[in-house]
Amino acid sequence: MTVTHLIAPAKLTLSLRVTGVRSDGYHLIDAEMVSIDLCDELILSKGSDLVVRSAGSGLEIPVTENNLVARALDLVDRKADVTIEKKIPAGAGLGGGSADAAAILRWAGFDDPIAASALGADVAFCLQGGRARVQGIGELLDPLPHLDREITILIPPIGISTPEVYRTWDELNGPTGPHGNDLEDAAVEVEPQLAEWRDILSEATGMRARLAGSGGTWFVEGRHETIVHRGVASQTVRTMPSIA
Repeated sequence: MTVTHLIAPAKLTLSLRVTGVRSDGYHLIDAEMVSIDLCDELILSKGSDLVVRSAGSGLEIPVTENNLVARALDLVDRKADVTIEKKIPAGAGLGGGSADAAAILRWAGFDDPIAASALGADVAFCLQGGRARVQGIGELLDPLPHLDREITILIPPIGISTPEVYRTWDELNGPTGPHGNDLEDAAVEVEPQLAEWRDILSEATGMRARLAGSGGTWFVEGRHETIVHRGVASQTVRTMPSIA
């Protein structure tokens, strides 16, 4: 039996401005995103089952026709037995589900970012990967030169709902984030525990931690001594060039 192994790099949102809201309620963004070497692995073989082996933190991952991998397979009219070895926690703002869907699209030779973004706002970037300025709802990509850099991340064992964060941003009258991410105040409003994790990383590194996307991952530039808080350890990741 032929078995195919795919990697699905996480994306890290280094900055995010909300620039407007479309008539259908989707928010427009202007963001810088990079791929990092925290990756899920997808194992494909003949069949049509979907299995998710999760790292056990974050939000629950649906194993239904609404799973992004299942929808990606439908989009490219393919069938496969897919086992996802999850290393990217769900609800961490690292685009794990989008990365998995993008891996399926790459495998199928599909490269339409507009159609990819219909699956989810981050799928278009994850399909291209590397480093890019991302606009629109995520479908407009302007590739940027790769910068090899190390980044320390701390991922709280809590999942954050992106739609809830955007709803809260609206309710707060669209605040501008002073640290490069307009969604930070809304994310902390949705899950106040995030502030504790931000402060732990900031105090340990002497650098003000920034929120990745809609949360809940916090990050600072550079490699720092490992921080352990409530049994969760920080980790250093490296940026990756595009694998598309």
